[in-house]
Amino acid sequence: MKRRLLAGVAVVAISFTAGTATAVGWWDRPKPPRPGTVVPALPAGQANPLIATGVGIGADTPIYKTSGLGPTALNPSAPAGSEASYIDTVVFPDGALPAGVTITEAQGINALRRIGENLKAAGLSYSDVYTMRVFLQNPAGAPAADFAGWNRAYRQYFANTDLTTGKYVPVPLGTAAPAKPFVVNKSRPSRFALEIENLPVAGWLVELEVDAAYPKR
Repeated sequence: MKRRLLAGVAVVAISFTAGTATAVGWWDRPKPPRPGTVVPALPAGQANPLIATGVGIGADTPIYKTSGLGPTALNPSAPAGSEASYIDTVVFPDGALPAGVTITEAQGINALRRIGENLKAAGLSYSDVYTMRVFLQNPAGAPAADFAGWNRAYRQYFANTDLTTGKYVPVPLGTAAPAKPFVVNKSRPSRFALEIENLPVAGWLVELEVDAAYPKR
């Protein structure tokens, strides 16, 4: 006669480690996020981690996904399609970069401002972003993508608050002394950043896309 499990009986998995048995049941598992919420998994023991290690998305959470966006050509003094043509002259007057600010850093700031405008048009903000994908191209003559410059740009808009105190953490612009970030934001999305050979627009060094969750009303 075949045996059947009775409804309501919890199934328990047994794992053996070094001769000991440990019961693992559904009651030991982390609970999924509540419907309509997003919960980042953050590295333990860090007051200001750069990114989340992952993110949980509750059922029925309305989300928004941007297209891949790069910087806007805002520097008319530079040749069209050049890397310098994507320096934001509002942030860097006349397209002049301060000491230590790299072209990737400048383009990253431009692209992140554009992402913010895209989010705002959808009724969202940087704080609603939970996942980011980043593509970086090598600056002309450089052997590798400028991940350090990109991360400085990223910190101007994301992951710039101390999780223990709630206060903002100063961020450097190039080699200048760290100062208040452009946008104070505790959000730490899950993220990957890749070096690729060519981006689709001449002169682009940065392209990114984000996923954001509409706040629960």
